[in-house]
Amino acid sequence: MGRKPNEPEAPRFTSLILLSWGLISCAVVYTFLSFITKSNDASLNADLESLTSVKGSEFGECCQGIENLELWGSAVKWGSEFKFNSSKECCEACKAMCTGNDGPCLCDTWVFCGNKDICGSRFGECWLKKQKDVLAPDRQEAGKTVMWASGLIYGKGEGIIGLETDYGTLHIKLLPECAPHSVAYILELLTLRHCAGCQFHRGESRGESWDVEGNHINNAPFGPPFALIQGTLEAQGITFKEIPTEVCPLISRGSVAWVGSGPEFFISLANHQEWKNSYSVFGSVLPEDMGIAEKIALLPTKSDVWNGINVTVLKKPVALKLRRMKPSLGDLNSNRKSE
Repeated sequence: MGRKPNEPEAPRFTSLILLSWGLISCAVVYTFLSFITKSNDASLNADLESLTSVKGSEFGECCQGIENLELWGSAVKWGSEFKFNSSKECCEACKAMCTGNDGPCLCDTWVFCGNKDICGSRFGECWLKKQKDVLAPDRQEAGKTVMWASGLIYGKGEGIIGLETDYGTLHIKLLPECAPHSVAYILELLTLRHCAGCQFHRGESRGESWDVEGNHINNAPFGPPFALIQGTLEAQGITFKEIPTEVCPLISRGSVAWVGSGPEFFISLANHQEWKNSYSVFGSVLPEDMGIAEKIALLPTKSDVWNGINVTVLKKPVALKLRRMKPSLGDLNSNRKSE
């Protein structure tokens, strides 16, 4: 990652480069992938292991949850009569009740007992549940003594939050089935009703390297500029805990991802296949709001150098607020209302 001179190196990132591409390609990949980090952000967590049994890179393949967590809610399938051998199967059973074709999801929460030694006769129990409020799920218990693993599923029109700025609101579809720890943190921020300190501080346009759809133009460089806006999602007065690496798909236009383990994050304005599977993606900006991100990227900037990489920093950071969005049973891209 590109770092200011006073920032320590990241040994885990270096290890991943050495393991993945070898010494010859290390320098090239480092140049492409290292531009994002600013002073004092966490190092890129290079461990790409998934948190649960699924390692799919496509959003539709994700079925991740959080261990040692029991989510509550109205039961739609009783675990005592509904058993599987893996959390993936339990999650997929919930997804099957959330196709979006027949109105709201009948299931938005799955709870699974997967440790044979601890669960005993309850091993394999899969409880499918329905939350009253998917942006404020009911937590029964959490901690090392809890034998359950739980996950959320956001259906069509659900799980959308707003990043409100002076230039418009970026509506983001959260991806709890791919990045459950990330989404849990975002939902925690929503409960604060403020996000003092949350802001965009870096703007990089698409330049002449990517077209309006985010596709790379043949023979064009991969930056600078790097086609992104970057900021931080850390509320003042709140202790931030590093977020573990979650599903890392290829970055596409609209992807919302962490830099390392957060709280630095970025919104991509282009398809960045050259970055490989290096960033945990926890959301996606709705397509019609990308014009707002483009506008922020074109605000006045000043040049800076982060560990040898030329970057452009916004002369005036753009403050942002997190907002709950009322669910829409129709198209994700219409009829949205803020609460």
